[in-house]
Amino acid sequence: MDPWYKVATPRKEVREGRSFNPDEFAIALEQVVAKTAPEDYRDPKQFFARTCFTRALREHAGMVLRRLSGKTDNTAPVLTLITQFGGGKTHTLTTLYHLATSGEQAAGYPGISDLLRNAGISSVPKVRVGVFVGNAWDPQDGRETPWIDIARQLAGDKGVEALGTAAKTTPPGTESIGRVFQAANAPVLLLFDEVLNFLNRHRGMAESFHAFIQNLTVATTGTTHAVAVISLPRSQVEMTGWDMQWQDKITKVVRRVAKDLIANDESEISEVVRRRLFEDLGSERTRKNVAKAFADWCFERRAQLPPEWTAVDTAATEAKAREFLLRRFEACYPFHPATLSVFQRKWQALSQYQQTRGTLAMLAQWIVWAYRDGFTSARREPLITLGSAPLHDMGFRSTILGQLGESRLVAAIDADIAGEQAHAKALDADTKGPLRDIHRRVGTAILFESSGGQTDKVAHLPELRFALGEPEVDTTSVDNAAFALEDKSYFIRKVGSDGFKIGHQPTLRKVVNDRRASLDEESEIKPAIRKLVEDEFRRGASIPVLPFPNDGAEVPDTPRLTLVITAPEAEWTGGGSLRSQIAEWTRQRGKSPRLYPGSLVWCIKKPGRDLREKVELWLAWERVDREVTDGTLGGDFDRTDRTDLHSKVKAAKEAAKDEVWGGYRFAVIADHQEADGLKTIDLGAGHSSSGETLCGRVIAALKSEALLNESVGAGYIDRNWPPALKESGAWPLTSLRQSFLNGSLTRLLDPDTTLRGKIVEFVGKGDFGLASGQKADGTYERVWFQEPVSADEVAFESGVFLLTKAKAQALKAGVHAPPPGPKSQAGQPLPSPGYGPQTSPGPGPGYETEPSPSPLSGTEQKTIRLVGTVPPELWNRLGTKLLPKLRSGSDLKVGVDFSVTVNRDVATSLTSDLRQILDDLGIKGQVQIRDA
Repeated sequence: MDPWYKVATPRKEVREGRSFNPDEFAIALEQVVAKTAPEDYRDPKQFFARTCFTRALREHAGMVLRRLSGKTDNTAPVLTLITQFGGGKTHTLTTLYHLATSGEQAAGYPGISDLLRNAGISSVPKVRVGVFVGNAWDPQDGRETPWIDIARQLAGDKGVEALGTAAKTTPPGTESIGRVFQAANAPVLLLFDEVLNFLNRHRGMAESFHAFIQNLTVATTGTTHAVAVISLPRSQVEMTGWDMQWQDKITKVVRRVAKDLIANDESEISEVVRRRLFEDLGSERTRKNVAKAFADWCFERRAQLPPEWTAVDTAATEAKAREFLLRRFEACYPFHPATLSVFQRKWQALSQYQQTRGTLAMLAQWIVWAYRDGFTSARREPLITLGSAPLHDMGFRSTILGQLGESRLVAAIDADIAGEQAHAKALDADTKGPLRDIHRRVGTAILFESSGGQTDKVAHLPELRFALGEPEVDTTSVDNAAFALEDKSYFIRKVGSDGFKIGHQPTLRKVVNDRRASLDEESEIKPAIRKLVEDEFRRGASIPVLPFPNDGAEVPDTPRLTLVITAPEAEWTGGGSLRSQIAEWTRQRGKSPRLYPGSLVWCIKKPGRDLREKVELWLAWERVDREVTDGTLGGDFDRTDRTDLHSKVKAAKEAAKDEVWGGYRFAVIADHQEADGLKTIDLGAGHSSSGETLCGRVIAALKSEALLNESVGAGYIDRNWPPALKESGAWPLTSLRQSFLNGSLTRLLDPDTTLRGKIVEFVGKGDFGLASGQKADGTYERVWFQEPVSADEVAFESGVFLLTKAKAQALKAGVHAPPPGPKSQAGQPLPSPGYGPQTSPGPGPGYETEPSPSPLSGTEQKTIRLVGTVPPELWNRLGTKLLPKLRSGSDLKVGVDFSVTVNRDVATSLTSDLRQILDDLGIKGQVQIRDA
């Protein structure tokens, strides 16, 4: 199908882009009479060439001509034209004026022969015409009153003489008016327009004019060759009480003898518009092809379209209904039928809407833009649809809003449909082909379909589908665009299940966005984000959660798996300063090396503002909800808006929660095989309603990567036995435990509890042995193998060992070979490498001995005390070097006296961490924490 602008040719003034307004399409009858009107209106031949003789116009003109010809059947002496402003009244009066003044010559004008034939007369009679246009009439010498003026038009000075000398001050009676008719010596046609305007301007003449009209109607009734045609506007826009009073008086007088005529024909408006705006409609074959393609598309989808276009009932077969639809498309070309019918279906009830001139003014500007845009943008629209209206053009928009009488819609059009930052424009950013600008087109159609004067101001989906659908655009695309636009809009509301409307009153969504813009960063947004994130991670947490540490010292060094949540402002990109910081905090706690780096799991947010935006929206909805509840929010919001408010708040909060799950998608853990000691795990997309917890999600991800286990088996420990300790067959439990905590072996949720229980199990089954109290000859004071062992004996100390099965069997059998392998100076096997502190040769700090008297000859005993200050960097060595040697004696006692000075703002956090450590070590009751 060819685009319409390549087929139809607009009139020259339309192509040239004249700035149309409704007044340019309004006929000034007084200018026609004075021969000063534009040629299209002044010259009868051109006027009739551009006039569409609608059914109503043919009937009106036929009645008048029959009466003037002396035929009284199916006529009336007084006719009243009733429409709203711009409904065709003055055009009808001008038609009658040109017919009456042209006489027999009128038969040669376009369309007049058919008019005469339908009226049953052979020619236009010779007629005397009197015209009164209230908005133009003013007293002049020789025309001091309306009746004197009319008498002079009908019969010159003789007509004025027939009124008598009292006519300058007194309205004539019926006999005087009859004498004027006789002086005219021909049939008389009286045309009255803008009567109310005259009464308003000349209020002192209102009573006398009212009497004149009353007597005129009686006098006209008394003759068979006189007709008075009076236009009575139906609209009461901007009428004062005085105006309405006199409008009512005149109407009552006239209607006693008059016949009302509706001066516009809605069903033929398309032909009126086409004649006035186009000079050539192009190839008939092309028009028929386009009409058939659209009609077939509509009929195939008739169940989804308005029934008035495609209904098939007992009175109309399917073929007839299809033919009716086809004829409508042909009659409206190049317009889509919905583009023209909306003004009759929806707009005609608007009191200020000028049905004919207003529609012409809108469509003229519309065509100017669409014609140019079609060529410049290579648009392919076969018909001019509602969606193509150029609402972005300020002149066109002004005309539209003027006809609607609702200038307050400017903000709505800018925000949702046609502004530079309109929601429709944003949604259309990626549309192309037949769906190009589909959201703007839908929004424009909603404006036209929901802005009329009828009670139900709603654009229903079937109407939008019919107005915008075409062979390459299906109804589903229109539906999706409508719902998407409503979801983003500030002024477009959803009504019922399939309706939409636009209004000047913003929706609550607009108010929410205003409130969102006023949120305070420090006191509202940041605290809300942090609280939401912390609440979501703590909900149902099965492991300790530490939110938003400011430095590594705040992160506890505990053997239990701990989830550390970074601040929402920190975003994981896989590198950069954040990665370096996490690596440092994993290795060090403050200035000291971490004993348990493998117990930390960092959860970090992905880059982007999604979480922030969702939280802002949630806070804004909550604020609006409070304001509506306490009555501080003004505005006449729809009941639907208020009903959905609570659900909107809930939905916004759930969306924010979901974004926590989706945003915190990276887990980072210690891994000594990586260059910087960190391994990243992408948790993937999450959803808060998935039935799990955030902690559970992280744990599940670690398990799926084989980085975390609930428990550990004997085979796993055997496979990962340190090569340096294979020959000795003894693995210190401190080293074993450390391997599970520094990332060398798999992570455990609670290593101490899990390992202690599993070692008891392994020893009982005979998978491994347990030994303590190593002697110089390589044997041990205690060895457990295939026997019950108390959990208390499983102490994670360097002097307690896990033995291989072979080693345990050999010890139980009495084989005392010294354990091979590297030894420390204390005679202990070196622990396996890892993140934890390593042993190194050398004693601790300076020491002194304190002799004590003891029995001699082997029974003497001596107590040795070590007293002094030990530098912090050697504390770990004391545990691996000094204490095992001291355990070779008896009655070993160790006391501690630590003191440290810190800032008060971190004292509380440090105290809490120390309590946790003492609890992890099982000495919480033996060591107290006191303030100095």
